[in-house]
Amino acid sequence: MPLSEVYITNTSIYLPNEAVPSDEMEEYLGYINGKPSKSKKIVLRNNGIKTRYYALTKEGKATHTNAEMTANAVRELFNNDKTKLQEIELLSCGTSSPDQMMPSHGVMVHGCLPETRSIEVVSPAGVCCAGMHAFKYAYMAVKSGEVNNAVATGSERFSGSLVAHNFDEEAHKLEQLNENPFISFDKEFLRWMLSDGAAAFALSDKPNAEGLSLRVDWIEGVSYANEMDTCMYMAGEKQADGSLKGYLDFTPEEIMTKSIFSIKQDISLLSSNIVPLGGKKIKEIAERRGMDPDDIDYFLPHMSSEFFRSKIKEIMAVLGKDVPEEKWFVNLTKMGNVGAASVYFMVHELFKSGQLKKGEKLLLLVPESARFSYMYALLTVV
Repeated sequence: MPLSEVYITNTSIYLPNEAVPSDEMEEYLGYINGKPSKSKKIVLRNNGIKTRYYALTKEGKATHTNAEMTANAVRELFNNDKTKLQEIELLSCGTSSPDQMMPSHGVMVHGCLPETRSIEVVSPAGVCCAGMHAFKYAYMAVKSGEVNNAVATGSERFSGSLVAHNFDEEAHKLEQLNENPFISFDKEFLRWMLSDGAAAFALSDKPNAEGLSLRVDWIEGVSYANEMDTCMYMAGEKQADGSLKGYLDFTPEEIMTKSIFSIKQDISLLSSNIVPLGGKKIKEIAERRGMDPDDIDYFLPHMSSEFFRSKIKEIMAVLGKDVPEEKWFVNLTKMGNVGAASVYFMVHELFKSGQLKKGEKLLLLVPESARFSYMYALLTVV
């Protein structure tokens, strides 16, 4: 049985509430130990983010769940047409911030979509690559002929883990010890980078009869966890030997005083490895597939911070030719880092921009620092 071509026939996003400018962030997230952050301005200067979105009120109350935002993005794909929602054959949902440990994020999204039928649902986990893993599962299902259409999503609701009360107890303990009264940089700096939102792709074995589609030429990924320690983590604590101690092995008191459920990152491990490992795989892909950087019309790299723009350039430099920045398409500064949804946000904005032309090629790059994973994809406008 010949393999099918796979096309993205529509894209959508769902953003909770209004954009939050940088000077209002702590009105939503709160003040750790009642004091303004000392690192906020430094981090914002480096990450370049001007606005982001929170599924929160200014009182820190949740306005949406992750599943609700994702379901809204799926509905938007089909303009809330119940007949079209009934035609979905597969739902593949990636996130790193599910609303609960169980049930899975995917089935919770499905539960928010009573308009759909009883269908196959999958829930890739992970961090930034989770949305791409969801995309690849949907792509492979259509490619193999298992289904004729599928929906892939990427979403995050980080804000619930960024509110001040998740850090207050630890800050109080540090003050009692006459130590730095603020949360260590590896925990706090992510508060000023992460954003909420959801996005979706409609995939089909047929392109749109009218208008443009994006043919999925290939999707590839790689993990270096076999040789790398954990770098970014949540619901655990990194030990002196590099191992990760999970939340189930902490007492309830330790979970609070050590802010176990905050998101943390080992900056020293990140800076020395993110470039060489990312470049290693893209060079191998380019050589195997005969990909020439000159043939790329749009480069959509997921960046957690503008600080990493130069690092991304170093990754691509292994191809021997520069991908000039006029070919880059990034919306980090206005959307914030939305983890598993960020690459969807970029594809959506470009797809809806009206500037794409048939034959143009889009290269996607998603690095994930959790334990150093990377996803790459090539799309062609048809």
